[in-house]
Amino acid sequence: MIDPTVPHRAQNPAGTRPPALSRRSVLTGLGALATTGVLSGCGLVQDTSAGAAGPAGAAGGTDRTITLIATESAPFQEPIKIAQRLLQDQGWELKPTYVTDIVQPNHAVSNGEFDANYFQHIAYLKQFNQDQGLSVEPSFYVYSSPAGLFSTRHASVDDLPDGARIALPVDPANNGRALRLLDRAGRLTVAPDISVVQLSQQHITANPHGYEFVEVDQQSLSKTLQDVDAGFLFVRLAGELGLTTDQALAFEEEEDAVPYRVVVAGRDGFAATEKGTVLRQALQSPEVKAWFEDYLDGALGTPWDADPQADTDALEI
Repeated sequence: MIDPTVPHRAQNPAGTRPPALSRRSVLTGLGALATTGVLSGCGLVQDTSAGAAGPAGAAGGTDRTITLIATESAPFQEPIKIAQRLLQDQGWELKPTYVTDIVQPNHAVSNGEFDANYFQHIAYLKQFNQDQGLSVEPSFYVYSSPAGLFSTRHASVDDLPDGARIALPVDPANNGRALRLLDRAGRLTVAPDISVVQLSQQHITANPHGYEFVEVDQQSLSKTLQDVDAGFLFVRLAGELGLTTDQALAFEEEEDAVPYRVVVAGRDGFAATEKGTVLRQALQSPEVKAWFEDYLDGALGTPWDADPQADTDALEI
């Protein structure tokens, strides 16, 4: 998920080892331990535009300053720019700090270094909280992140040959999504009673075409597409390769992508605070909605009426 759009692995300058993560807790990638001691110099990219953040990790500011740690990617940066302008008109300052690592942001919020983060879907957040012993809460949705199977070699899922090599994301939160798509397309069979968030190759009950699955880091999904028969791609990564949803061999329905809706998350109770309220109003504004409708022909939905906490509670992790 980052090729250029999602955080890649960051080195740990402090030389300490991160908490042990099982394969289930690798999630959307491996990263360095995010603590107050490694936030600076660990892949941070500060916004230098008007209203941008000061020194990395400075989450203080006035009562009308909102600090946000987010991912470097258009669906994150562009809505934030819009929100900055809207909030400035109301006397607020939104200070974003952009990172190239997906472990730091939840620790940074939990530690109180930032008010909120904007980089993850609810499946990732729930698994991360569970594995790291955190209680970062989903505050509100910004966009949905559907995905599909894409190919530069074949025009249809039925064209996939016996023994086809298919790239999957290695992280557990996304690993089973392509398998579910192939199951629904009748190309293989998976156990029907397993949540897509928990689904993996061990749950394949029949693989009549002998597909070979290549698990790669999210960062590599778009880069390896040309080397395999088909690969799983988030719609925004497909768009960056010039591929549209109409070209997908198989594509998720909106209801299938509920665990993969992207949220702003904060500490306990942040959503109900004044900061949480005005940030939600800005990131769910008509101006932001118009941007998403124009981006990738509206492929990323805006499920703003849905309750992310209820959706998170319903997830089986």
